[in-house]
Amino acid sequence: MISFSEAQIAAWLSPILWPFLRVLGMFSVAPIFSMRSIPVRAKVGLALLIAIAAQPSLTGQPIIDVNSPGAMGAVVQQVGVGMAIGFAVRLVFSAVELAGELIGLQMGLNFASFFNPASGGQASAVSAFFGQISLLLFIVVNGHLTLVMAVVRSFRTFPADGNILEVLAKIQLYQLGTELFASALWIALPMIALLVFTSLALGIISRVAPQMNIYAIGFPITLSVGMVGIAATLPMLDTPLLALMEKVIDLFIR
Repeated sequence: MISFSEAQIAAWLSPILWPFLRVLGMFSVAPIFSMRSIPVRAKVGLALLIAIAAQPSLTGQPIIDVNSPGAMGAVVQQVGVGMAIGFAVRLVFSAVELAGELIGLQMGLNFASFFNPASGGQASAVSAFFGQISLLLFIVVNGHLTLVMAVVRSFRTFPADGNILEVLAKIQLYQLGTELFASALWIALPMIALLVFTSLALGIISRVAPQMNIYAIGFPITLSVGMVGIAATLPMLDTPLLALMEKVIDLFIR
């Protein structure tokens, strides 16, 4: 009769269980992977496949028994680190969407808002457009593969037997928020400057020719200039997006 000891089962299960939980935690928050259109079973199966495929690069990881007192802490740590990685990448997309909100405010398009099921709130047309473009760029530059790589390599920086509080103290996500808001302003700055110059020119025209109805021609001109400005600056969106992604990934694999 074939029998297995508890130590043998723990040695077989532990190397797969903790990466599986960390990847699954990332899937619950990260862009693309957290979409409601992806079935839960597909997410679980993909997380298990990644955990098994990553075994050759996860040598030397601590063995934690499922029945040991530290098992619950390990579960919290794996899910917490995975969700932190996904949340950090989500902040990058939020920065780009914030830039779209600022541009839409200057263009006068923020009244054209609709319900965004992804965020659960209202989103303007320009913000949703910038969000979709950043999502496409994320896929084109293989950001989803980089995200999986960051989760696997995070075990070197944050082993499975670590403390979640120490992990959060080391990551310092609150400092990332400052850089993201600053990056959002830098992304929107060329468009804001262009639209402010347009408003200034319209103000001068209204003073030179008072008989002209500036309210009738102001909105079409501002809208047209905004569209041309977005078309001119959109090809340069990949540079700040990749820079923000690099900063986020470095937090977990340094």
